[in-house]
Amino acid sequence: MIETGSLIRSLSGRRAARNFHTFVINEIGHAIVTGAFSIGSVLASDALMMEQYGVSRTVLREALKTLEAKGLVEARPKVGTRVSPRSRWNFFDPQVLAWHYYAAPDPELYQSLFRVRGALEAPMIALASRHRTAEHVRLLKYWCHQMETAGDSIEQFGLACLEVHGVIAESGRDPLLRSTLGVVELTLALALTRDQAMPSASYRDKAAALFVELTAAIEGGQAEAAAQLYEACRQLDQSQTV
Repeated sequence: MIETGSLIRSLSGRRAARNFHTFVINEIGHAIVTGAFSIGSVLASDALMMEQYGVSRTVLREALKTLEAKGLVEARPKVGTRVSPRSRWNFFDPQVLAWHYYAAPDPELYQSLFRVRGALEAPMIALASRHRTAEHVRLLKYWCHQMETAGDSIEQFGLACLEVHGVIAESGRDPLLRSTLGVVELTLALALTRDQAMPSASYRDKAAALFVELTAAIEGGQAEAAAQLYEACRQLDQSQTV
């Protein structure tokens, strides 16, 4: 599984360590999501892909099994491995989401991402306001400070912002809500690099200030105020993307 934060790190050109298995998964998955391998098409034969990617049959087969588990492909006897319809893709898979960063802009998908963020993170904010501990608050303040002092580093800002979302998820004591972090990471990456409404530095300053206020509201157990501030954060991100 892709590590949380990998997409944000890639924005600064940093490449994650990878093995042959992850390399093949990324190459084929990226090609499917970006449209290089069209929906309904049949992938090349095992022999051709083994030569193209420089891997063994075992590595290739394991990679294809992983992609099938993500809903991207389907192996059919006497036909081969076919690219599945988008309706079968697992959009909560962080790697599938990350590949969409490199695809052509899709306003409908972006709107869906922000609807999901609103639906899943809103109750998380309420739970965090109720269950936060002193350690959670300390971590929130630390990561907010990292956002404020990130300067021109998109990576530092994005990772710190993602950590804030993660701490809020942890403090809410609901492990399933943490699954929204893949959605959050993609929307953050888009907001940090595809902004049109304002310069990126202005966006980062506004976002950091909102998260400082949100942290204070969570610390004070002010669920209603926290919910309003979170919604302002979400709308700010959305204004940079959709």
